[in-house]
Amino acid sequence: MLALSDFLTVGAILFCLSVAGIIINRKNVIILLMCIELMLLAVNTNFIAFSRFADDVSGQVFVFFILTVAAAEAAIGLAILVVLFRNKNSINVEDLDVMKG
Repeated sequence: MLALSDFLTVGAILFCLSVAGIIINRKNVIILLMCIELMLLAVNTNFIAFSRFADDVSGQVFVFFILTVAAAEAAIGLAILVVLFRNKNSINVEDLDVMKG
């Protein structure tokens, strides 16, 4: 049987990896989007763990809301990425400031 601390440790490791990925890599948009998704996955892991060990389904309901937000974020992020690549032929974050307006 796995304890609550095991799930929270996995969630903390995932969250720290995603924050490190955002801090280390600030040039590639795809990696930034993947790090944000990994951060949301870590939060979902904690919600599910607390929900399971407290015998309450409210944490699982929050996970569904977070998953819908993550899906919308991925769709909009990929649309912005396609527009950026069509205009600049690169996916560097520095090229995003040209699209202001």
